[in-house]
Amino acid sequence: MTDGGLAKRKRQAEAPEHRRRYNALGYALSRAFYPETPDAQKTFLPCCAMIQALPCAAMNIFIRSCCAILLLGVMSVGVAEDVKPSPPPYVKGVQTRDGIGKFFLGREIAQVMGHQGADWLERPEREKEEDPAAIMRALNLQKNWVVADIGCGTGYYSFRLAPSVATVLGVEIQQEMLDLLMAKAKTSGVTNVKPVLGTITDPKLPAGGVDLILLVDVYHEFDHPIEMLTALRQSLSPTGRIALVEFKGEDPKIPIKALHKMTEQQARKEFESLGFTWESTVSTLPWQHLIFFKR
Repeated sequence: MTDGGLAKRKRQAEAPEHRRRYNALGYALSRAFYPETPDAQKTFLPCCAMIQALPCAAMNIFIRSCCAILLLGVMSVGVAEDVKPSPPPYVKGVQTRDGIGKFFLGREIAQVMGHQGADWLERPEREKEEDPAAIMRALNLQKNWVVADIGCGTGYYSFRLAPSVATVLGVEIQQEMLDLLMAKAKTSGVTNVKPVLGTITDPKLPAGGVDLILLVDVYHEFDHPIEMLTALRQSLSPTGRIALVEFKGEDPKIPIKALHKMTEQQARKEFESLGFTWESTVSTLPWQHLIFFKR
């Protein structure tokens, strides 16, 4: 008998074993695609018998197709688990005297203070109300850091940060504020405070290039908090943090307008909804929270 004939006889001898394996696989895969309901079971056994009657070659194609479908299903589940929920939308509502009629997670966004109010940023009472020295100590600044002071205004905090870090990026959406900032830098001889003109949706910071972002009494005025927090998060280094300073909304005795205060719970709800992780809160400041978030 030729080699070809021997090979054919061998394949024929092995066919029953292949058939048993195919039948078992076909049954298991068919079961995987049928739910455990009475109606489905009425069609399961006839369908399974039909599948088991297929020639080996056709059974092979069926099994490969089923495996491919199952693999795609598993992959789609994995992708679905990785997809993050969309951030909550803004809501329009009744505008109050100090707000803009736009709400984010139940909080009305406050009106922005214009550059005409710059003198208020330098009021002597801030030392008592905010204790900026305590804030500086809590930030644990490092000499090689790049720090962004968002809504820097006239530089009340920018120039306190400057001696302890490599660079301070003073970010404002009003060029007039940046002009005041740089005039003060020139007068003071400070060279590591850099002006950055941002927009209401983008602080214009380098991606992954900022070690600490400081937000002092400004976040509650962001009229596009979703866009701004998304951009701020992208600008943080892998170990970067946000330091949020807001007047305590929980304390009615603090003489600040309600929309210009925030509770810790509200701040955490908004930041965490956009992917930040709460790290710690300093509640020992006179009138404010200092809340740290990781990216």
